[in-house]
Amino acid sequence: MATKPIDRLMFTQGGVCFFCNSPLSKANASVEHLVPVSRAGSNSDENCVACCKAVNALFGSMSLKEKIGVILKQKGHFVCPSKASANSQPVDTSEVLPKMPVTPKVPTSQKVDHYTAVLADLKKRGASRPRKMETLRNTIRSVVKQAKGSLSEAQLDTLVKHLQANGKIQLDGIKVSYSLT
Repeated sequence: MATKPIDRLMFTQGGVCFFCNSPLSKANASVEHLVPVSRAGSNSDENCVACCKAVNALFGSMSLKEKIGVILKQKGHFVCPSKASANSQPVDTSEVLPKMPVTPKVPTSQKVDHYTAVLADLKKRGASRPRKMETLRNTIRSVVKQAKGSLSEAQLDTLVKHLQANGKIQLDGIKVSYSLT
């Protein structure tokens, strides 16, 4: 039987939270995606860590850049949100949660940022952009393949939803229109 991701991650991390190094019970453990699935992150072990549910709730679907910002603002000693709330110290969320743009301008890792690559390709195409949803999906697959990446159907769906949520594409049935400025 295959090992569950949370069990694998907890074992490799020695049973402690990746961020606060506190002992981690299986009941309080959750999988945190460093690059969120909603931003075309994968479910591979290199993109996932085991952490407290409180940390996972704090990070939500922040970009990797935003997560690093939160960690750096802790000034060298990461305080677990569950411990901070237990001490009943009010947290100023304007300082803890940095205001970052929704779309990262620079890839945050060695891996190709599929969203940015697709956006650049669509801008480059000008008037010859795909006008139907299936053609757009094929174009995205092609761009990712050219960037020596891979994309599951779930990641493709997420990437399309991300383009739509950021107002880059609009759907009318199967027809696609663009706002890439």
